[in-house]
Amino acid sequence: MKKTKKVLLINTHLTYPNWTEGTLNNSFIQKAKDFFEAKDFEILETKIEEGYNADEEVDKHLEADIVMLQTPVNWFGAPWIYKKYVDEVFNSGLLSKKFLSDDGRTREDMTKQYGTGGHLQGKKFMISATWNAPAEAFDNPAQQLMQGKSTSDLFLNISSNYRFCGVEILPDYNCFDIFKNEDIAKDLENYPKHLEKVFGL
Repeated sequence: MKKTKKVLLINTHLTYPNWTEGTLNNSFIQKAKDFFEAKDFEILETKIEEGYNADEEVDKHLEADIVMLQTPVNWFGAPWIYKKYVDEVFNSGLLSKKFLSDDGRTREDMTKQYGTGGHLQGKKFMISATWNAPAEAFDNPAQQLMQGKSTSDLFLNISSNYRFCGVEILPDYNCFDIFKNEDIAKDLENYPKHLEKVFGL
């Protein structure tokens, strides 16, 4: 009997009344749900702002073949509630040894690299983000702020947690310049094409 594949959609949005209500990130979550449901995936969901149980989140990660993070970028990172989520969920995954047993190194074999002790091999992780920053701020050494860095460079503090546990990191998707020069409708329209490409579905 064929095993039903599962995708975990994590929404990091944090509401600030009269400024950011989460509509855009919810729209990307819905696009992802529609895409994966059409591919016969079972959908697991976590909206961090609504609360969660860390141990249950560990189990969701274990169930999922794919983990997707949908996040606004607030001051060059995910909202602070996501860091709290990571600390609690990944610590639970470490203490239970479900995510990893250690950092991969041993005194007996000094050739083993730091960050190779994860148990989540075979799973895939992807970030979808919404930005005030324009696309041209990245991958361009002439840009004063990012100095040639990419979005994946900026997301290293997020993706490294998953890579540390053995998960494969896939190319991120970004909706840029949402306040000054947005093309949100086009970004939403193109999102399923990105998902199809990076997941090979």
